[in-house]
Amino acid sequence: MDLRPCTCGEVRFERASSVIVLADGDLASRYSGTCERCGSAREFVFRLPPEILPPTAGGPVRYGGPEPSQLIDAGEWLWVADSYARAVPASLVGLTEVEQRRARARLATALAALEEVLKFAPSESAEVPPAAVWTPLGRSVYEREPGRFRVTRLAAVRAVYADSLRRMG
Repeated sequence: MDLRPCTCGEVRFERASSVIVLADGDLASRYSGTCERCGSAREFVFRLPPEILPPTAGGPVRYGGPEPSQLIDAGEWLWVADSYARAVPASLVGLTEVEQRRARARLATALAALEEVLKFAPSESAEVPPAAVWTPLGRSVYEREPGRFRVTRLAAVRAVYADSLRRMG
């Protein structure tokens, strides 16, 4: 939802959530509220997968199922991964326990977002196709450095994130 700002440019809004039934009978999560800047109504409806796996306490961060996202494109997912990874300090030395947990959570989120990028690649030896990038933000990430969308490069970054996360405990 933060990737889709209001027409005034604000992303923040107080969100109320509910589960609704769509016209076709499927369930969806509905998030609605008012823009903090201009007061416009905001609403997001996300179709729920047929089988929802509950998150495990302390388990890895996961998004979606095995298929590529239909809501967030590959470039946006890479932007999310980069944003969270940049917020992780180079070392946990000297950090409080709360700051260490926050750093681990951010890196786990970056790793999960990177996994989402990889779902767009047709094979392990390919690259994410340009058609997997359809939003202005996603295209800007792709156009700045299209080589970052090669599977070998994404897999290498994923390995670094996973190794760093293991070393963080």
